[in-house]
Amino acid sequence: MKTVCVIPARYASTRIPGKVLADICGRPMVWWVHRQAKEVKEFEKVIVAADDIRTMDICKKYGIEAIMTSPNHEKHIDRLHEVSQKIKADLYVCVCCDEPLVKPETISKVIPRDYSGGFFVQTLIREFDDPAEALDPSKMKVVANAKNECLLITRSMAPFPYKSISFKFLKLIGIECFSRSALDFFVNRPTGFLEGIEEITLLRYIENHKPVNLVLTTENQIGVDTPKDLEKVREIIRLAVDRGEVDLSE
Repeated sequence: MKTVCVIPARYASTRIPGKVLADICGRPMVWWVHRQAKEVKEFEKVIVAADDIRTMDICKKYGIEAIMTSPNHEKHIDRLHEVSQKIKADLYVCVCCDEPLVKPETISKVIPRDYSGGFFVQTLIREFDDPAEALDPSKMKVVANAKNECLLITRSMAPFPYKSISFKFLKLIGIECFSRSALDFFVNRPTGFLEGIEEITLLRYIENHKPVNLVLTTENQIGVDTPKDLEKVREIIRLAVDRGEVDLSE
């Protein structure tokens, strides 16, 4: 089974322009994400899917394999699909470029061990440490049933604790796995009603009654969704560098 990792690096981030190249201890964010992804033994390739010459130049500087993709893609899955047309594989793992703290063993969890072909979508989720985070619309909440089947992904606080608080809010993590047929399905369907309202790509599958598999992980992930998140990540990595846990000479 050939599995390729794709790091979609959209330069024109709304909240943090040029976020993929944001400086973290002297290295761009894309360098940190690539550094972690390349440690996953299941990957035959780790590729940055860029949309801007500045990102391509930075990747070249650090010896990172990158492909220039269209700047007109609205969704990261569209960008993955373009990569799938150029590089053939059975599965494509998306590691979003705003996950510089992600661990290789966490990424590995999204890869199925018994994939035998056909349509497949899987994403990592985790429990919120602080229920107050569920109020933040930049953090996408996952609603699952007792069988751990994905019913809804939303920016709202859901499920709503109307009569019970004996549950944990689930957070979507930017690590996903797709088969080629799942990527083909996505680009051949229009934007769904809920997808258009919430701006959440995986809703296109849910609205078309396609299963989105969930894998719960316990690792504490801090995705860079806001400038505040970026400052948190910078401090965490700075401390790791000071402790000698990270070699910046790589």
